[in-house]
Amino acid sequence: MSNNNPQWQRENQLFEFSQQTLAPFWNGRNEGFIMGELHKKLYWVSFTKKENTKAILVVNGRIESVYKYQELFWDLTEQGYDVYSYDHRGQGMSERCCDDRQIGHVEHFDNYIKDMHQIVQTFDFSRYDKAFILAHSMGGAISTRYLQTYSEHPFAAITLSAPMMGIQMQWFLRPFSAPLTRWMAARSPIPNYALGQQAYIAKPFENNHLTHSPSRYQWFRDLYAAQPDIQLGGPSNHWVNQSLLAAKRCIIEATNITIPVLLMQASQDTIVDNAAQLRFIKALNQRHPGRGQFHPIQGAHHELLFERDELRIQALQYCLDFFNAQ
Repeated sequence: MSNNNPQWQRENQLFEFSQQTLAPFWNGRNEGFIMGELHKKLYWVSFTKKENTKAILVVNGRIESVYKYQELFWDLTEQGYDVYSYDHRGQGMSERCCDDRQIGHVEHFDNYIKDMHQIVQTFDFSRYDKAFILAHSMGGAISTRYLQTYSEHPFAAITLSAPMMGIQMQWFLRPFSAPLTRWMAARSPIPNYALGQQAYIAKPFENNHLTHSPSRYQWFRDLYAAQPDIQLGGPSNHWVNQSLLAAKRCIIEATNITIPVLLMQASQDTIVDNAAQLRFIKALNQRHPGRGQFHPIQGAHHELLFERDELRIQALQYCLDFFNAQ
């Protein structure tokens, strides 16, 4: 695998690339809303060409929006893929789940899964010769549970980028985290922030645990400043509880996944639980040897697809090589 693809080495010229290439590309998107579970409106975008015969559904993480993934969408379309993506309920441009727009909340994690099923049905990925999923963080947990829940699906393979198979926390909190967050959520009739969480705040680069790339970090912080409607703060107690339970189901039901899986791990991740990712791959391969591939990206923070060029290119190349091999 080559890490020197010149078309992806743009970190030092990211501002110029954004103005000259990404802006007109983004303005040409297809977009709209569909109705998700419990009548929540979900915002979607796509980039398609009549001649394309393969597609990727990009499933993003918590607090994210399709607006943030413009660079990735460009790179994938340049490889000949139709690209589809959407904002999860409660974040981005999709309908929020509670009166306080800043709280990251979901009524039940299964709603995310049913929303994804609705997206897949709406865009009929079965018409492509090959269709794939590229899912990051919380999107990795949602996509994993989708594949475990809907055995009849149109996808040939999935790449998981730093998937949320568990949430990183102190070891001594693990036995109490699920019952504690359930109890905390039950104390209030309306969603409340989990302990230590607050409304959206743009942390300085030096204090971030998402990426080593100053330019990409500044790009997405500028984007969120310019588009305040996509801002989201910390999660609710109920979201944490639901996500812990869903992450556990990902591992318990790992053998229900019937397609090849590539799991890319960020070695310096402080957001999700890397040990849980290893348990997932081990569980998958115990029943289906070789079905799960594991690639750590050494030195990377959580957001592999927003990392500095050296690390981002590794992740992107692993993903595309994996899809091309199917």
